[in-house]
Amino acid sequence: MLTIFTTAKPFRGHIGIIQRNALQSWKALHPGIEIILFDGNEGAAEAAEEFGLRHEVHVERNEMGTKRLDYLFARAQEIARHEILCYINCDIILMQDFWRAIERVSAMHREFLMVGRRWDTEITEAVAFERADWAAEVREFALRRGRKRTAEWIDYFAFSRGLYGADMPPFVLRVFWDNWLVWKALDAGKPVVDASRAVLAVHQNHDYSHHPQGKQGVWNGEEAGRNGQLAGGWRHLRTIADATEVLPPEKLKRNGMRHWSAVKRYARQAGRVLRNDVWHPIWFAMLNVTRPLRRSLRQ
Repeated sequence: MLTIFTTAKPFRGHIGIIQRNALQSWKALHPGIEIILFDGNEGAAEAAEEFGLRHEVHVERNEMGTKRLDYLFARAQEIARHEILCYINCDIILMQDFWRAIERVSAMHREFLMVGRRWDTEITEAVAFERADWAAEVREFALRRGRKRTAEWIDYFAFSRGLYGADMPPFVLRVFWDNWLVWKALDAGKPVVDASRAVLAVHQNHDYSHHPQGKQGVWNGEEAGRNGQLAGGWRHLRTIADATEVLPPEKLKRNGMRHWSAVKRYARQAGRVLRNDVWHPIWFAMLNVTRPLRRSLRQ
């Protein structure tokens, strides 16, 4: 069995529609699934009651009022009924292939982290869950009109209880925490499974109006920078491409390409160092040498 936990934005407008879509899709995975909604925002209590979710009103926040991920993970692992948990963003629609992937991975590993790529899809209306073919329609629409994202985009984390403990930094829900979660599982020597080929996770596109500075604030604001520092910098950030195993339709197998991901990561960092330590000094030296000529041209 599985406990899914999440947190949401206020249930209004388009974001309210897609969050309700996500919650209902998770409920349809299995009759015994447990879903915990951490939220005190508008509409959360009503959604929890309507869909039969466990509602945790209290969420710890930082001084800027942003929700703390370390609290969500600690509290969820404390109260969950099941030994396998999954944190997922509340805009992701899941279908039965996700449930089958959990069954397959948990049958092979007692401890693990399972992640996968998402498909960005323009969904603007409520999904007709009363129809028996709702999942087939969503899947066909995502494959036809959606966009499969790269390994850096991680929106769900299925893991065995206890994988993340008190040493999780006080991340907030901005950026870098997802890459740290992958690094932490790898650093602990646990299997990390890329389920992208077996699971079609549908991300319902949305705007960034929930942040005062919009998308720029979410990705490049003060809290994003602080998350990066808490993670310990680029050496503690990993992506789906770093998974130790992949889950094709047939059976689990070793991810032979993960070392290539590490090579590219170190090459990117070396490029940054080279630009900062070599090219910048050369550029400024050239500016100094050519300064008299540039002044004479301006006169």
